[in-house]
Amino acid sequence: MSNATTARFSRRGLLAAGGALGLGALLTACGDDKKDGGADTKGSGDTKSGPWSFKDDRGTTVKLDKAPASIVAFTGVAAALYDYGIEVKGVFGPTTTKDGKADVQAGDMDVSKVTVLGNVWDQFNVEKYAALAPDVLISTMFDDAGTLWYVPEASKDKIAKLAPSVGISVFDRQLTGPLQRMWELAESLGADMKDTRITEAKKRFEAASERLRKAAKAKPEIKVLVGSASPELFYVSGTNLSADLEYFKALGVNFVEPTEEAKKPTGGWFESLSWENVDKHKADVILMDDRSSAIQPADITEATWKQLPAVKAGQVIARSTEPILSYDKCVAPVEALAEAIEKAKKVS
Repeated sequence: MSNATTARFSRRGLLAAGGALGLGALLTACGDDKKDGGADTKGSGDTKSGPWSFKDDRGTTVKLDKAPASIVAFTGVAAALYDYGIEVKGVFGPTTTKDGKADVQAGDMDVSKVTVLGNVWDQFNVEKYAALAPDVLISTMFDDAGTLWYVPEASKDKIAKLAPSVGISVFDRQLTGPLQRMWELAESLGADMKDTRITEAKKRFEAASERLRKAAKAKPEIKVLVGSASPELFYVSGTNLSADLEYFKALGVNFVEPTEEAKKPTGGWFESLSWENVDKHKADVILMDDRSSAIQPADITEATWKQLPAVKAGQVIARSTEPILSYDKCVAPVEALAEAIEKAKKVS
């Protein structure tokens, strides 16, 4: 791969291939405000009358005569809106697995009731999109250039002509920032943010965060490594760009950090290791990418992996690499990390 190609993919392709960690699948396929920031209703914006507007994280204000009724969104965004009672008509991004079940990024959505415009990277059916008569397209952003996640570079101009777009940034800021922005977006679309399940989910998230803070303070010696597996390589994530990891670090979690030199080829996101060198970094707990694009821990057959102290001690847990940005869906990852640190033995 040329340097130009690597640079272009460092924030989009690399993320998609293994998430803030995953060049392997891409290579195979190559062919602080900044830092901080389901309901019963079935609205999709039609619960509010009059003009609608929303200023997104690019600084762009979308204005419509009325709240959008035909919403198309990246799968993870659609899943977050669903938790707030807002349903979309179409989605793009990992939605169904090979056996037809809902992908982890689809959350609680009934994937049989949405039009899937594309299920993998660089796949987006523009004709189907046009047929939905979209009022707005919503996605996240993993860079500071305003690039909409999973909107293909080749067709982005055609897509942009069909409806205005909203971008919610998850780049280089703590998780609480994007969570608040998604809350504001859902509220603008007509969600009842006073619904008990929504307010209780926020309280549970805050309680889980405090639990993690206390766990990290009580066991500062516990080192956490963040990884993702592909057939060829093992990726170790840095914490400075991912919203979840920046938040966990702010709560006091002691993360293993790749060397700066190792992160340069990937724009700072991660370090790639051969399976022979998977033991380069010492760790007590390992957080592993839970997305369908990554090999899951139970399916890793490499002997070097099985010999890692954290693996032998059973101190490996899942990481929601692209968190669904509703408070309800962000409770479990925070609680899981807190519990892992609370129970962890020092093995590194």
